[in-house]
Amino acid sequence: MKRKPKVFLENLKWLYPNMRIKRYFLLAVFGIFLVAWGFAVMSFGGTLGYLENQFRELIYQLTGKQTASVVPAGIIISLSGMALIYVGFKKMLKSIITILIPGNEDKIVDVMFSRCQLKRGPKIVVVGGGTGLSALLKGLKEYTSNLTAIVTVADDGGSSGRLRRELGILPPGDVRSCLVALAEKEEIMEDLFSYRFDNGVFAGHSLGNLFLAGLAGRFGDFQKGIEQVGKVFALRGEVYPSTLSQITLEAYFEDGRSINGETAIRTTPGKIKHLKVAPQNCKPLPEALKAVEEADLIVLGPGSLYTSVLPNLLIEGLRSKITTVKAPCVYVCNIMTEPGETDNFTVAEHLQVIIEHGGQGLVDVVVAAKDDFPAEVRERYQAEGAEPVSGDAKSVENLGVHYHESSFYTGGEVVRHNPEKLAKELLRILFRLKPVNERIAMVDSYLLNRKINTL
Repeated sequence: MKRKPKVFLENLKWLYPNMRIKRYFLLAVFGIFLVAWGFAVMSFGGTLGYLENQFRELIYQLTGKQTASVVPAGIIISLSGMALIYVGFKKMLKSIITILIPGNEDKIVDVMFSRCQLKRGPKIVVVGGGTGLSALLKGLKEYTSNLTAIVTVADDGGSSGRLRRELGILPPGDVRSCLVALAEKEEIMEDLFSYRFDNGVFAGHSLGNLFLAGLAGRFGDFQKGIEQVGKVFALRGEVYPSTLSQITLEAYFEDGRSINGETAIRTTPGKIKHLKVAPQNCKPLPEALKAVEEADLIVLGPGSLYTSVLPNLLIEGLRSKITTVKAPCVYVCNIMTEPGETDNFTVAEHLQVIIEHGGQGLVDVVVAAKDDFPAEVRERYQAEGAEPVSGDAKSVENLGVHYHESSFYTGGEVVRHNPEKLAKELLRILFRLKPVNERIAMVDSYLLNRKINTL
C-alpha cells in the first residue's frame, strides 16, 4: 500500500514543463474523443439530434451543401480523430526518442526492426582470441545478435600483460577487441577503446584496457565489468573469458625445451610438441557453458593455433562441453602460417594438433582458404618466414573431419579472412547441416536481415 503514492508521484513527472509531451498527449486524447463521436453519429444518428444538426450546419457553412445522411458525417469525424491520434502519438514519441537517442530519430523504426530480426538469427559461439576472433564477430553480427565470444585470457604481453601483473586482473586486450567488434556503432567505440596513451604513466595502455580494468576493480569481478560495458554500449552478443583463473601457458618443444608464457612461446623458434595450461584445474564460466549447450554452431578460430585457439580447449570443462553438445564445431584454419608456431604446417597438421589437445570428435568441419595472392604480398610474407597454408580434402577427411574451402582474401597488404565472406560461408555450412524445417526459418530470417540492411 505504501508504494502507490510513490508510484503516483513518479507518474506525475511526465507532467513536468518543457518536455514537449503533454501537448501531444492531449492532442491524441482529443483525437480519441472525435473517433468516439464519429462512431456515435454513425450508430445512433437521430438520437444525437443537436450534435447532428450542428455538424450538418458546419458542413453547410464549409461546402454550401446540405448533408442528408449522418453516416458520411460520422466517417469524417472519425477520420479526423484518427489523424489527430496519429500526429499526437508520433510527435510525443519523437520528443522522447530525440532525448534518449539523439541523431537517430528518423532511423528508429529501421533500428527496432533490424534488432528484432537479428534476434531471430542462429545461436553461434565463437572460441579463440586475437584479431581473427574480432574480425569474425564483425561479419557475423550482421546476420544474428545471438552471438557469444569465448576469449582466451592467457595473454601476458603489452598493455594487457602490464595490467595483469600490476593489478592482478585478467588480460583485457582480446576481450576489448571483441566488445568493440560487437558494438552496434563500432566506429565510435573503436575510436574510444583503441586510443593509446603516448606518454606518462599510461604510456602504451589503451583506453579500453584501462576502462575494463577500472570496471573490474569497481565491481570486484572481471566478468561483471564486461557486463557493465554491455549495458552502456549496444552490443550484438555476449563476451566471456574462457576462465576467471590467472592461467599461464606452458609449451614443450620437440628438442626437450619448455617455455612458459604466451609472449615467450610466440618468440621462441622451434616446433612445439605439446601445450599445457597452469593451473590445470581451472574452470570455465557457467554462462559460457550454457551458451555452448544452446548453440546452433560452434566456431574455433581463426587465430594463432597455439596461443589463441588451443588455450581455450585446455580448459577441461569447456573442451568436454564442446565435444558432447549436438551443435557442429567448425575449425577455421589460418590463411598463412605463423613463424615460430606453425612453420610449414598444412591444414591437416593444424587439425592434427587440435585433435591431439582436444580429442577426436571435437571438430566436425574444417574451413580452409583457397586464394591466389599478388607476387609482392607473397614475397613480403616469405621474407617474414610465412607462407600460405596448403590443404586438401583427403588428408583432412582421413582424420574423420569434413573439409570445406573457399576464397576469403579481398586484397591488401595484410592477408586476413574477409569478415563478411567468412560469415556467409559459415552460415552456408550451418544451413546445409540443419534439418529442412529449420532451414526454412533461417532463410526467412536471412532475407529479412538483408532487406533491412540495404535501407
